[in-house]
Amino acid sequence: MAKAKVAASVKDYPGTTLQAHLQTRYSWVLPGLTVFLFIVMIGAISIGSTMISGSDTLRIIAAKLGGYDEVPHIAPALVDIVWDLRVPRVILAATVGAGLALAGVIMQASVQNPLAEPFILGIASGASVGAVVAILLGDIIGVSMGLPLWAFFGALGATLAVLALSGMGRRISTVKLVLAGAVVSALCTALSNFIVYMAADAEGMQSAAFWTMGSLADAKWERLLWPVSVVALMSVYFLSQVRILDAMLLGEDIALTLGINVHGKRRWYMALVALLTGLLVAQCGIIGFVGLVIPHMARSIWGAGHKRLLPVVILSGALFLVVADLLSRILLPAGDLPVGILTALLGAPLFMKLLFGKANNFGG
Repeated sequence: MAKAKVAASVKDYPGTTLQAHLQTRYSWVLPGLTVFLFIVMIGAISIGSTMISGSDTLRIIAAKLGGYDEVPHIAPALVDIVWDLRVPRVILAATVGAGLALAGVIMQASVQNPLAEPFILGIASGASVGAVVAILLGDIIGVSMGLPLWAFFGALGATLAVLALSGMGRRISTVKLVLAGAVVSALCTALSNFIVYMAADAEGMQSAAFWTMGSLADAKWERLLWPVSVVALMSVYFLSQVRILDAMLLGEDIALTLGINVHGKRRWYMALVALLTGLLVAQCGIIGFVGLVIPHMARSIWGAGHKRLLPVVILSGALFLVVADLLSRILLPAGDLPVGILTALLGAPLFMKLLFGKANNFGG
């Protein structure tokens, strides 16, 4: 049956016509995703405890971008809600979603394992240890580096621990990477919980506990520069690495025959992912499954070639987290639901469907 479908497809689109058809389909995907993401972002800014029309939202954003502090016929309170609260939060949600999805697809290619992502390999848990230390023990240990730096060093330490454990005895294997990631993740989670439990600061304990569930509620304009800049730079850089990522996905032997230093590239990519994950976790806490589900969904439609896959993954990750954050704001009548809880509730069934609903297409 499968061979018949393939033969029919080739017959309908003989020779290079099939490639041209696929390219035509793909040519409208990126503009379509971009437009749809913009529409969803405007909707997320407009919807909340205070409902604002889409036209008023666009007028407020246009006026602020034009340098005007007041918008005619719109209450100043609504202007403040849109520009000071919701726009930074939606931008941060899109940025974090894109960054986590990018980190997931890079890790999956680097270690040739479809289960790899920052949350599962312990990088996010390492970042959480650094952030919990900064929140609860920063004054005690007397080292003031700021929450983002603490989270980055925690993520980097977890990455080095995973690489060291997986490389003990023999060369690094993908199975050992996942197992080492599970060990490091469990240790980091236990350490974070121990610090939270032993701390005497009740307010800090509540903040750390809520932070480890993932939240975008603290988004502010002055905190957007670093995450937006780093995600944009990482996206551009990895889009220039698509040939190497494709070769690594096919296996070490093939990559070595193409002259690629697999071990060096893997360590470099993992360090970049640690930097990206640490920065994002420092901004919003642990948000799982984005880096696992989004790459699989995109790969199941467009295949494993990173030239097409990476742009779709970046836009889809941004779209997914904007929608998840919107739901986290409106599902509960009082207060926000931590977005990390919601992404797990949405992501786990989607991943189960991808895992058991069809054959494994990783690297296919």
